[in-house]
Amino acid sequence: GIGVAPLAFGADDSVISAALGTVSSISLAAGLGIGIGVLGPGIGQGFAISGTCTGIARNPEAAGTLRVTMIIGLALIESLAIYALVVALLLLYAHPYSSLVTSFLG
Repeated sequence: GIGVAPLAFGADDSVISAALGTVSSISLAAGLGIGIGVLGPGIGQGFAISGTCTGIARNPEAAGTLRVTMIIGLALIESLAIYALVVALLLLYAHPYSSLVTSFLG
């Protein structure tokens, strides 16, 4: 484990433990970020679908217009969740210790 890391990397234990600590913090931040980042769009999509179903039930003749508007709105809401995913992936894969930790973990 960590005891043979200086031989493998030519670094001292403090660098390796700092890298692993950073990776665990970044992983936690990415997991919480995507979880919280999807919560809002999920609730928004539920409200959008509920409103559309209510509108179609009250006025079935407007179903086509309401459906198209709902689909466009859902696509825009889903883009917010995709932004959260992109930020989480950037957190996971774009940090300076990624090569060190990847080679350490195998």
